[in-house]
Amino acid sequence: MVPLVAVKLPISAPLAELFERCANEPWALLLDSCNSAAAQWDFVFRQPLFTVTRAENWPQQLEQAMASVPDYKGPEHLPFQGGIAGAWSYDAGRALEKLPDIAADDIQLPEIAVGVYTQALMQNRHTGETWLLAPEQELAALQDFWQQPVAQRTKLPNFKLLTPWQSNMTAVDYADKFSRVQSYLLAGDCYQVNLAQRFSALFEGSTWQAYQRLRENNNAPFSAYFKLKQGALLSLSPERFLAIDASGKVETKPIKGTRPRADDAQEDAALASALHNSSKDRAENVMIVDLLRNDLSRLCQPGSVHVPKLFAIESYPAVHHLVSTVVGQLNSAQQGIALLAECFPGGSITGAPKIRAMEIIDELEPHRRSYYCGSFGYFSKHGNADTNIAIRTLVASQDDSHHGTIHCWAGGGLVADSECAAELQETRDKVARILPVLADPEFGGPKHDA
Repeated sequence: MVPLVAVKLPISAPLAELFERCANEPWALLLDSCNSAAAQWDFVFRQPLFTVTRAENWPQQLEQAMASVPDYKGPEHLPFQGGIAGAWSYDAGRALEKLPDIAADDIQLPEIAVGVYTQALMQNRHTGETWLLAPEQELAALQDFWQQPVAQRTKLPNFKLLTPWQSNMTAVDYADKFSRVQSYLLAGDCYQVNLAQRFSALFEGSTWQAYQRLRENNNAPFSAYFKLKQGALLSLSPERFLAIDASGKVETKPIKGTRPRADDAQEDAALASALHNSSKDRAENVMIVDLLRNDLSRLCQPGSVHVPKLFAIESYPAVHHLVSTVVGQLNSAQQGIALLAECFPGGSITGAPKIRAMEIIDELEPHRRSYYCGSFGYFSKHGNADTNIAIRTLVASQDDSHHGTIHCWAGGGLVADSECAAELQETRDKVARILPVLADPEFGGPKHDA
């Protein structure tokens, strides 16, 4: 089998700009830090050797796929040396646990979309270096592809919403579901349940153009754009799920706790301070930290799981978040896919205990979540990996005429002392830099009726 090699390219343009060359290719994937210091590398993956789209036994399928990756001969510091990359829907969790089948499944996309990639473009955000990974015999042609001027090609129609955003819950619906969650909490069924509403609209045109506009308005360090044959996935996520280095060190950074941003600096600082000192939000955060400590402990060395940072404030264009950090040490860096399966889906977007919370979510949310609250990321054959929690994420299904439906979700963790009006407003705050951006009449869309 021809080995994989890597070469440094004399390219200074950001990967989000270079991705334009392949943005319309099925299975082209951009993992995008949006120039944030929180993530060191940006990635472009394209033209996978083969793909995995069936969720049944997906951990075993992906382990077998990883075994097919050719050997790598190149600089050891590069984070991706051949492996798998893609997206796992929230519903991929159904292959791991027995869950009810109540919510409507109306988005016709595969439950996982993961490719075996031997081509990757990597850019170090700190040094500006750009590296190309490829099979040795394809290296010269791929260098030309990335370095030559972009050939003229037919551009897709401009992105445009054809209808206003419509939620799958009215305020009355949300209040009813909130009340039912409270009944479960007070009965001791669970401690926290994440309840989400879904916004949908008809659209036409280029989903890549939509992502570019959203990217300008959201400085989200774990963003992604993934072109599929049947549509596209657009993630503006601020949340890291699992990062693993080649020595097997694991880091997860759950988000639980949100406040809106304010234009006035003093008011904005007061909102951040109120979040940091909120006993309710701290309690929610601790519940999820404990859940993730338990999840990591299933494969990490005894005594290695700890919490170096608790209740840190991270601020983004639309909201402030309360973020903690949990770390651990795997027995082997080759356990990355197994760890993803043990932790999937992330506890920060289910509630606790996880399985009971997921059962309640399926009962109360009208539609399945698709890729919302799933994960995007990569796993390199040598053990390095990084994945996000797919919050602030849109799912677009599209036909050959470039018409389709786009969906965007927003949710929040409910606990016994949650207030319905505040929780409903929090869901709106979380998409304040998403829904109005795509509905902006200057961008060709109808006005958003919040």
